[in-house]
Amino acid sequence: MMSADISTANNSYDIVIVGGGMVGISLALLLADQHNWKILLIEAQAMRNASEVTYSPSFDARSTALSWSSRKIYQSMGLWPELESSLSDINQIHVSDYGRVGITRIDAKAANVDALGYVVENQRLGAALLGKLDSSLVEFRGATRVQAVKPLISGMQLTFDDSHSAHAKLLVIADGAGSSTAQALGISSQTKAYQQSGIIANISLAKPHQGVAYERFTDQGPLALLPLTHFQGRPRSALVWTLPVDKAEILMQTDDQEFLEALQERFGYRLGAFEAVGERLSYPLALTTASEQVRSNLVVMGNAAHSLHPVAGQGFNLSLRDAASLANILGDHPETIGELATLQRYYSEQSADQRNTLLFSDNLPRLFGMSSPVVAMGRNCGLVAMDLVPPLREQFARFGTGMNAVGVRHG
Repeated sequence: MMSADISTANNSYDIVIVGGGMVGISLALLLADQHNWKILLIEAQAMRNASEVTYSPSFDARSTALSWSSRKIYQSMGLWPELESSLSDINQIHVSDYGRVGITRIDAKAANVDALGYVVENQRLGAALLGKLDSSLVEFRGATRVQAVKPLISGMQLTFDDSHSAHAKLLVIADGAGSSTAQALGISSQTKAYQQSGIIANISLAKPHQGVAYERFTDQGPLALLPLTHFQGRPRSALVWTLPVDKAEILMQTDDQEFLEALQERFGYRLGAFEAVGERLSYPLALTTASEQVRSNLVVMGNAAHSLHPVAGQGFNLSLRDAASLANILGDHPETIGELATLQRYYSEQSADQRNTLLFSDNLPRLFGMSSPVVAMGRNCGLVAMDLVPPLREQFARFGTGMNAVGVRHG
């Protein structure tokens, strides 16, 4: 039941965003470009000004693969020029099935784009976003957590752990999977555990990657190597290796040489001998979806709305398309940003993109994980057909780049 509006002028905002990660900051900047709203961005971790962030090159730097649609969104924000020098273009995606003959290669030309995607170090992207945020009118507070949230007749009332409060015409929850803020409003999450772990690390290569991203499906799970910028003149790729939990635990305990030998056996020698592996991290894999994404005066976004299997690298890109779509819809209806009809327009616009991306990310590892000879023959025939029939490659490429997403306004 909604309470009476108890907001006061000095703590009243048009939009409050809970979650100051890459999705939350991107959304805040997109909204600031649309209208002169009063926006507050809240982040549980301490946040620094861009002037305090020093980029320190590191072999172990974690990275994100940005799709063509993400590039278009960041270009519209004027952010892309700051990122270009730090990007590694994905010129081709090489898909193969371990122990089978099926192989397909998807080139950027098949999608009529200069690259199928772009791999950027998270620290670079974060610094660029913070720099843009510093020059915007968005107010942001770090080291701040939501203690309580209450629906009001005219919006949402939030109380923070520092005893301050804020009133929002629209509250956007973007603070990660299993959001405690969403749970406080009775929004639950459905979780489908894959009984798998993802190992991520950077790998030093004997041969240059030539801008090729490799997706290799094995009987234990998919293995991806994404092209990174060189480090101290040495080529490297970002590894995302999906394995059963017990096998991942064993590999995490091996020394570097044993790990590289196991990786080499599964991947092969297309990139020559693997020379070194950096810091390894492992995390459990699950598909998590929120029971609701929109209510009056409320939107749930990012991993709080949907957290995907990493096999296709679509999680962040989908969330960024969601953010762009929401900003566009609110910009078209600036006087009704908290009304359910306006927010349902956003959800209706993005629902097909979300559904298709979730199904693709969920079903792809299952399809390639089936050991049945009939299924294996069918999928390998599919890979060979895709390699031989250009229209099939083009459709696959357009999906992966986000070019078919209806919520992205190009130009």
